[in-house]
Amino acid sequence: MSEPLPPRNSAESQDDGFAVPSRRQLLMGGAMAASAIVSIRPALANTAASVLNCTIPVPDQGRSATYIAPNGQTVPAGTQGAFPGAGQGFTGEQVRQAMRGGRLPGTSYDQNQAYLNYIRRLQSGTSGFTCYASLQMPR
Repeated sequence: MSEPLPPRNSAESQDDGFAVPSRRQLLMGGAMAASAIVSIRPALANTAASVLNCTIPVPDQGRSATYIAPNGQTVPAGTQGAFPGAGQGFTGEQVRQAMRGGRLPGTSYDQNQAYLNYIRRLQSGTSGFTCYASLQMPR
């Protein structure tokens, strides 16, 4: 009497009870992974572009009547040594460049530092926080 041949379909069986994928299954799995990478990359590129175009208001709309102190806190309008709000938001790209040693458009050195300190202090739920958090993500 002869022994039956091992199955030749989806997976061969080993003595340890685990299924061993066939060569064809491995190749198909690799092809699916490659197609997933190709479809994800454009999405990441779009995300990176949108991060650079997002806006961070200084200060946010709810505190637009306040000034920005040198340490980045909002203080009542007219506070000595504090700066009025920027009046417009800064794009993610402008903030990223300023954090790397540049300057926010239309600001003096001290005003730039106060605005950057304000941006660094943004917390979840504050307008501009998601944009700032996105700038902190590695690419």
